[in-house]
Amino acid sequence: MPKLLPEMPATQDCSRGLHKPDWLRRRLPVGGNCEQTRAFLARKGLCTVCEEARCPNRWECFSRRTATFMIMGRRCTRNCRFCSVLNGPLGPPDPEEPVRVAGAAREMGLRHVVVTSVTRDDLRDQGAGCFVQTIREIRRQLPQASVEVLLPDFGGSTTCLQQVVDAGPDVLNHNIETVAGLYQRVRPEANYRRSLNVLAEAAAARPDMPVKSGIMLGLGENRTAVVRTLSDLLAAGCSMLTIGQYLQPTPRHLPVEEYFTPDIFEGWRQCALDAGFAAVASGPLVRSSYRAREMFMRVYPSEGLSI
Repeated sequence: MPKLLPEMPATQDCSRGLHKPDWLRRRLPVGGNCEQTRAFLARKGLCTVCEEARCPNRWECFSRRTATFMIMGRRCTRNCRFCSVLNGPLGPPDPEEPVRVAGAAREMGLRHVVVTSVTRDDLRDQGAGCFVQTIREIRRQLPQASVEVLLPDFGGSTTCLQQVVDAGPDVLNHNIETVAGLYQRVRPEANYRRSLNVLAEAAAARPDMPVKSGIMLGLGENRTAVVRTLSDLLAAGCSMLTIGQYLQPTPRHLPVEEYFTPDIFEGWRQCALDAGFAAVASGPLVRSSYRAREMFMRVYPSEGLSI
């Protein structure tokens, strides 16, 4: 890992306990596409991580008629302290959901379909089968589109992960989320090494498939720990990376420890590229699925141009 950038202190008016900086405030898009997209997805009975996770980019994405589908319900078996997705009780997965997801993607004219899920530790296959069926249905209804999956860790099950890999997604994403030293506080039911293993096993199983991950800044991590995390991701075979600012979704979630300027995120983007990542999106409002097709095209431009 090359020498990175200077120390990254929060600016005086952006430290913990003070107001959100101006660069995190967004003007809502003008036009009817936002509500039209939202209403369309509601009519289809589909969830999006855009709304369930309170993504700051959701209005921009909806205005562009894109969204990230979230399958297997609105509630999660885990309770990560950064995430606004609700915790239990859980119902059985809807067997018709893969068909509805693919149909909605086709009607929306998506050229790159991103599918994620809640974590379903309650299911025997951890939800892998639902991902497989959704990928297959998208391929059937929308054969020209590329497919990206943002996976949970499947409880560390290699068998479940292999099922999804074998279904042939074009990009496999699993977010590391934070540095190793903060896992107990931020993701108490997850495990840093287990997440690295998900990425490493996926990369080894299909070397032609881009493996992607994402990390948040602002939870109290230090510069050295971030450098170590980037090194670990590269060693696991990760080639695509997103870096964004942690934003506290509700008062019951972890507070923001630091806000970082866009220049700091640009510095991390450049150093990650210098370190060996093929594509990096880094900015205060960057999230793992933000402009995912454009990122995919940077890694496989010939594929991107054909869809």
